[in-house]
Amino acid sequence: MPHKLTKRQKLQKTLLDATKQYPLPEAIALVKQCALKKFDESVDLAIKLGVDPRKADQMIRGSCELPHGTGKTVRVLAIAKGEKAAEAKAAGADQVGAEDVIEKIQGGWLDFDRVVATPDMMGQIGKIGKILGPRGLMPNPKTGTVTLEVGKVITRIKAGQVEFRVDKAGIVHVPVGRASFEPKKIEENVQTLVDTIKRMRPATAKGVYIKGVTLASTMGPGVALDAQALLD
Repeated sequence: MPHKLTKRQKLQKTLLDATKQYPLPEAIALVKQCALKKFDESVDLAIKLGVDPRKADQMIRGSCELPHGTGKTVRVLAIAKGEKAAEAKAAGADQVGAEDVIEKIQGGWLDFDRVVATPDMMGQIGKIGKILGPRGLMPNPKTGTVTLEVGKVITRIKAGQVEFRVDKAGIVHVPVGRASFEPKKIEENVQTLVDTIKRMRPATAKGVYIKGVTLASTMGPGVALDAQALLD
């Protein structure tokens, strides 16, 4: 008995040409059409890079301020003391603390999406590295989350700054908006992100640097983008 296609699969079959690379505006329209769930699906970009993440000088990692944010409320934890803790609170950090929050995290508390810390706290944060590291939550000077300018960084995160790092397969995955966003906003977020990653090309990366770019909603299919048009 042939497998019955779902409404979404039927739509994908009629709308998408798997062999084609789409211009960005067309890809956004397709992703929005395929976002059929009752919730506001996230729209994510996946960029396949011609790098070897095992080599330290080809580890692509950083942050980028999306002009229109991701549409998600980001819960920020600041690990700081004294006036830096007060600065973090004033900038809108959702939780602020020092040894007390480190202890809470050791006990299993993880109600936050990003962590910003002052350099003097990093020795203590080392104790929870095994908890934060695998979840991509460890503060890092490369992404600007180990800093004395805690207020500035928290403001940027709240305004739509995203962090990214290349995975073992050489792919960077980043949210660039929601299915409910106006197409122009998704377009500008995508272009900002691609431009940022393009500038980070390591001198040691040989051959094609940006090998492929795919846009998809949370539950929708990946739509291949015309990478060359994005780079031009």
